[in-house]
Order: sequence, then C-alpha cells, then structure tokens
Amino acid sequence: MSEPVQPQPQAPVDQSLEGPSLDDVPQEAWSGVHRGPLRAGEWVRLVDGKGRKHNFALEAGKRFFSNRGHLDHDELIGREEGFTVTTSGGGDYLVFRPLLSEFVVSMPRGAAVIYPKDAAQIVAMADIFPGARVVEAGVGSGALTCSLLRAVGPHGRVSSYERREEFADVARRNVDQFFSAPEGTSHPAWTLTLGDLAEALPASGERCDRIILDMLAPWECLEAAADALVPGGMVCAYVATTTQLSRFVETVRAHGGFTEPHAWESMVRDWHVEGLAVRPDHKMIGHTAFLVTARRMAPGEKPPRKTRRPAPGAYGPDYTGPRPADVPQEPVAPADE
Repeated sequence: MSEPVQPQPQAPVDQSLEGPSLDDVPQEAWSGVHRGPLRAGEWVRLVDGKGRKHNFALEAGKRFFSNRGHLDHDELIGREEGFTVTTSGGGDYLVFRPLLSEFVVSMPRGAAVIYPKDAAQIVAMADIFPGARVVEAGVGSGALTCSLLRAVGPHGRVSSYERREEFADVARRNVDQFFSAPEGTSHPAWTLTLGDLAEALPASGERCDRIILDMLAPWECLEAAADALVPGGMVCAYVATTTQLSRFVETVRAHGGFTEPHAWESMVRDWHVEGLAVRPDHKMIGHTAFLVTARRMAPGEKPPRKTRRPAPGAYGPDYTGPRPADVPQEPVAPADE
C-alpha cells in the first residue's frame, strides 16, 4: 500500500456539479462524509483486483502512479464514486471515498492506532452518545478520536490529552483531514491538550460523562477520572497486556467508587465464500487489546459486595497488586528450614 500524501487545501466546489440529488452532507454536521461527484481536495481509495489499496487526495492536474501504469486525477474529479478506472498500463482500480474504518488504518501514524474493531466496541459498550462529554487520553494518531467525534456530534465534546507533542501533531492533522476542516480550524467539539491527564484534568475542573484511557499505565489516572466523571458515567480502558489488564481491574476494585469492572477482548475472522467452498479465512484480526469498562457510583456510595468468593490462590501470598477492601491479606507461609 502506498504511503498517503499530506492533505492538500480544498479547492472551491464546482457548483455546476451539484443538484437536488447530489447535495453534499452539510459541513455543520461534521460527519467526515461527502456525497455527490468527487471533488479536488477530497481523498479517494483505489483498490485493484488483488486487494492492494492506494489512498490519496485529489488534485487537479496531478497524476497517480502505480506498478500498473498511471492515471490523471482529472479523470476522477467530477465523477460519482463507485466506478472502475483503467491506468495507462491496463490496470483496473475500483474508486471510492474511504470509509472511516479504511481511513484510520491507512492514515499517517505517530503512535499505533486503535483498530476499527476496538473503536466500534468502545463506541458501543462505553455508550458514546450524541451530545456526550468525553475525555480521551492519550490521543495517539487520532484514530479513536475520529470515531468519538462522529459519535458525540457537533453538540458534544471530546477533550483529548496527549503527553507527546509529536503524537499530538500527527493526530491533529489526521482528524482535521478526515473531517475536512477548513484551514486553520478543527472540529468544533474537539479540544486537544498537551499534557498529563492525571494533572491537567483536575486542574481544568472539567466534568464528563465518559473517559477513555489508552495509555501505558491507566491506573495512574483513575483518581482523576473518578473525580471528573458524573455519577453513572463510564470509564473505559484500552490495554494491550494481561499484566496491564490485571493492574487496572484491581485498581478499579480497590478504589471502591465504581461498579465491578467488565473486561473482554474481540476477535474478527473473515470467511471465504465461493460456491460450495465456504470456510473460515486463513487469516484473522486476533488479539489487539483488552477493553475494561466500569460505571461511576454516586459520591459516598459503594457497590454491593460480591457474593462469589475469589478463586483459591487468586490473592495469595504471591499476589502483590491492588487488593479489594474485603479481601484479607493471606499470611506468608514460613520458609522450610
């Protein structure tokens, strides 16, 4: 797959191409989606017969090159998406505008992106709704930010916190590119703060409905998250390893101000379907990360005590992590003399 080029300033839309059935999605919707003929400044996605993909911004007078020849951008501008184009070397390509799920896996990266399968789980299971006030840390390359902004809409709010300036710069470019933000502007519901959420969020005095933690040590931000969340709000952590998963879940339990945390992962397997040959595909998107959610209790309230006893040895002498308040410390067995 070719490297995406940097976004180009959008050219004025040719009004002669528009009609009652071709009206574009209003910019004030901030959907990141366009209708009607392809326009200069928009991004397109070319896919050949082998599934190889190329993403680039359309620019009048420019030319696209591949190992199957070249084609002029002017051949694409002004046409409705969903057509096949042939290069000078006889290569056929499907031409569509990229979907959000396609954009985020091909956009320039500063940090690893949250894959669409996990972003979809976060939006659904953390119940990101139109008008929601969402805090995100860290922003990475902006992949999840795009999904969050689309879910909250222009009347919601997404406050992203990122420690590393180089990641923040990449994320800002990617988010502005996806939502076709006019030069010098960003999505009206988005603010990006350079700093540590554990310090910057309490200092801001911000209250929120949802907090998404995508970082190396999300447990370090739990106290700040608990103070910022309204009662009934949700915290959602995205962690890659079992040790991170255990540490965060037990920290949530030990805090006492959240419901019992729920942890899971998702795996996606495509299927090959061709006549009588119907079978699972040979490749799949397996483990990418674990997700954990928990809801904030009202101030001073505690969740009901778990009636199920922990598994034998779960919090034995070898366990050194956070410990729920109702789980006593087991004595260390004396060493054999």
